[in-house]
Amino acid sequence: MYRAISSVLLSEISMIKHLYQYTLLLLLMIASSTLAAEKYTVELEMKEGELIPRVLNVPAKTPIRIKIRNTGSSPVEFESTQLRKEKVLAPGASSVVVIAPLKPGRYTFFDDFHLSHPQGEIVATEKAE
Repeated sequence: MYRAISSVLLSEISMIKHLYQYTLLLLLMIASSTLAAEKYTVELEMKEGELIPRVLNVPAKTPIRIKIRNTGSSPVEFESTQLRKEKVLAPGASSVVVIAPLKPGRYTFFDDFHLSHPQGEIVATEKAE
């Protein structure tokens, strides 16, 4: 009789343990998808020193993902000394730059291979325009 009760208790404990593990796994999956979805994405085209658009409006205090495409026939380099980011792209290449949440303000970036062209600007505001 004790053996039967012991067996039932062990079975229930094992079931509770598995339920706990599955619940934890589900919560981790939800949290990771929520974090990934919270990045604000903007697109930037770089072409022979042109930055299209030249101004990127983004929300402050939110991770930023900039999808960059080099549509020109020569290499380009996205660079921001303020944000400590740089990315070189071959002609026809695409890439992504991820930026940590920004305080409200203006942050410059430029094409380091075409310095004679105007700089671009990331404008972080409490609410993106």
